[in-house]
Amino acid sequence: MITPSVVTVTMNPAVDKTVSVDKIELAGLNRIKEVRIDAGGKGINVAKVLAGFGVKAAALAVAGGYQSRLLRDKLEQAGIPCSFEEAEGETRVNLKVVDESTRQTTEFNEPGIRVDAAVLDRFTRRFEEALEGAAYTVIGGSLPPGAPPEYYRTLIEASRKRGVPVVLDADGTAFAQGVEARPFAIKPNIHELELYFGRRLPDDGELVSAARELIREKGVRLVLVSMGGDGSILVNETEAYRARPFPIRPLSTVGAGDSMVAAMVYSLLGGRTLPEMARITSAAGTITASKPGTQVCGIEEVEAAMERVGLASI
Repeated sequence: MITPSVVTVTMNPAVDKTVSVDKIELAGLNRIKEVRIDAGGKGINVAKVLAGFGVKAAALAVAGGYQSRLLRDKLEQAGIPCSFEEAEGETRVNLKVVDESTRQTTEFNEPGIRVDAAVLDRFTRRFEEALEGAAYTVIGGSLPPGAPPEYYRTLIEASRKRGVPVVLDADGTAFAQGVEARPFAIKPNIHELELYFGRRLPDDGELVSAARELIREKGVRLVLVSMGGDGSILVNETEAYRARPFPIRPLSTVGAGDSMVAAMVYSLLGGRTLPEMARITSAAGTITASKPGTQVCGIEEVEAAMERVGLASI
């Protein structure tokens, strides 16, 4: 196997089943028009986008049962090398229902496969072996039932010990614990950042100050804060940029944040400037949000749209 440039971690992967209906009828019969099955989970989504960008990326995950085989088949069809730690039980199925009358997507997510200390120990060893030759690690999504909230901290420390910088995209306690291990970059959304600090961050100045606090006190080098249709803010120690997305007809936000993470890693690998990174991450998230279901952006359309992103130094 070719050594990947990026190792992605998805501790709580899913088979994403996306169905479309003309209009959701609550407490009534809904006839499904289309069905789409995808491998899902934050790290896996990042690997898929990176593969579409021409970057070698491997997908590591904990999985089990029939759905584990389906996940593996989907990733292999996409040309993404994968390495799964098997656990007892079935990998979750996440249902996404697209209402074509409103263009809105409603999600129903299962909790995920339960893991124990033995599974986590084996996965940690698998992860450490996969780091050989990697340029970056991406750790994303929720922890599965049974995993301690500090487990991402364990993985980040293992990656940093081997000289591989980490991009973290998590929330809640998993995010708070992970930040303590000094990841290179983080991508919280505004609500996750407000939850972490325990206060509202009502304007760009407050957001930049909060990001700089993480840079100063936690050793994070790069903070990308996503705000949905309101855009994003990208901050390092000396610069900060506000990106405003171009207008689209939003179809699904599924994978938009993961596309931003992939574009960030793509920029890091390519040595792009911070303004370029702010533009490409915004363009990637915006284009993915304009696609139905779990479809994601491609590099050509992203690069073609970069100049349409509004950018201002803060």
